[in-house]
Amino acid sequence: MAAKKRVWWKEAVVYQVYWRSFFDTDGDGIGDLEGVIQKLDYIRDLGVDVIWLNPVYESPDLDNGYDISDYEAIMPKAGTMETWDRLLAETHKRGMKLIMDLVVNHTSDRHPWFIESRSSKDSPKRNWYIWKDAKEGGPPNNWRSYFAPSAWQWDAATGQYYFHSFAVEQPDLNWRNPDVRQAVYGMMRRWLDRGIDGFRLDAIALLAKPEGYPDAERPEDIRYLTNNPGLHDFLREMNEQTFAGYDIVTVGEAAFVAPEEGLKFVGEDRGELDMLFHFEVCDEMPEWDMLRFKRIQRRWYEGLWGKGSNSQFLNNHDHTRQVTRYGNDGAYRVESAKLLATMLHTLPGIPYIYQGEEIGMTGVRFESIEDYDDIAMRNRYAEEVGKGNDPVETLKRLQPLSRDNSRTPMQWDDSPNAGFTSGTPWIKVNPNYRELNAARDLVDPNSIYTYYRKLIKLRKENDVMVYGDFEEWPAYADDEHLYVYTRSLDGVCWLIALNHGDEPAKLALQGSAEIRKRRLLLGNYPVRSEDEEAGVLTLRPHEARIYALE
Repeated sequence: MAAKKRVWWKEAVVYQVYWRSFFDTDGDGIGDLEGVIQKLDYIRDLGVDVIWLNPVYESPDLDNGYDISDYEAIMPKAGTMETWDRLLAETHKRGMKLIMDLVVNHTSDRHPWFIESRSSKDSPKRNWYIWKDAKEGGPPNNWRSYFAPSAWQWDAATGQYYFHSFAVEQPDLNWRNPDVRQAVYGMMRRWLDRGIDGFRLDAIALLAKPEGYPDAERPEDIRYLTNNPGLHDFLREMNEQTFAGYDIVTVGEAAFVAPEEGLKFVGEDRGELDMLFHFEVCDEMPEWDMLRFKRIQRRWYEGLWGKGSNSQFLNNHDHTRQVTRYGNDGAYRVESAKLLATMLHTLPGIPYIYQGEEIGMTGVRFESIEDYDDIAMRNRYAEEVGKGNDPVETLKRLQPLSRDNSRTPMQWDDSPNAGFTSGTPWIKVNPNYRELNAARDLVDPNSIYTYYRKLIKLRKENDVMVYGDFEEWPAYADDEHLYVYTRSLDGVCWLIALNHGDEPAKLALQGSAEIRKRRLLLGNYPVRSEDEEAGVLTLRPHEARIYALE
């Protein structure tokens, strides 16, 4: 059963721009909107359709812009509203679309709404945030936040605690207050009226809080913060009052969501969001596990196909670079990066590319906690060392999944600071930039960048990659290294064969004439003609092939 409802964003490939690490034009060491404008041709030439821009709103910038103090102003580090307007116009001029990252679960504690809310218990905006009395001289309950040991912060001036799912400086909005919702919807409409093409909605599964705020049996398992009753009422209302009036795309970041719950967000009959980021891979699969990955893909395909849309990604600004975490960033970095790309662009769902992924950028391990900017990592390090754990071992344990792995500056060329800035970069550049950079990839016909261009072009020109049904080859369903599946649409059938391993692997072609009559569309190694004719394919380490079955 193919996903029949055709719409532009299902056919898109999205490129995520983490602007502060993308390109700096004024020498202050921080990327900026002018830098994004100057690199738009680079993004367009890759073939992508949509740019997802991380938050650029006014912010104290404690959590890299996810702590917003003014939704309708631009952070001076990023630029001005005039620069932003030019970015939108220049993006559209090149035939691409722009979606904005938006955080409406919480604001900065410096947002005027919160300043007014905490000014007095009698403030008209007191109920715009979540305030509770102390319980037995301590916090109202035992909940943890994502970034701190408690989700509650004492406010001495008014004698109550306020709730924060993330940092102390990021108080949660009270979504049960209709005034809050109307203020947020008005702000969203004003951005949409400026001409943007949609939103990526951060932490959207957290809007509804559990009734009564009871203690958690296991406070360290923070699932209780997400997917609570009332959430989907808020999302339907949000859609009715904002998104429904525009030709846009919306994607929700939803942690701890299984396919059954996921369908509630993106079901085409429900009027909530268009697509979803779930984190069964990135949050819950610390290292590569092929069998687990296959199970996740199966469940989401069965749960959503033909009913709602999923996204495909293995890294972003919050997760270690995919070739380091899920591939082989050593001997097979190039082949591995191409294999992961092939997999994500041929599985059902909309593929997302995180800046630098297209040149195979790798994770990094800094020698000191002082070199890390990631607030979640720094807080966790302080907490663990405070318990008496060894600082060296603690750092070593936290390094692999630090968000800073993916936040090091974009590696443009082999000049100082990788061509990212003429100043001192806000976070250290990965030392491998001299060998690994975009300038080198752009002139190499066998580079990762060149491969991405071919892959994206293939998807653009062949609906089977977008709307085709997905079917695994059962003979390899339990193989720990081989992933073999087809995409089929209206008589067209493509075979995708992947060897996600450091050793060669043999793939026996099932004996039908269709399999024997195959045409190689794309591969990440040169393929020998004698190998093509054999009844058994020998796939080299991290080899990927896409065949059309005639």
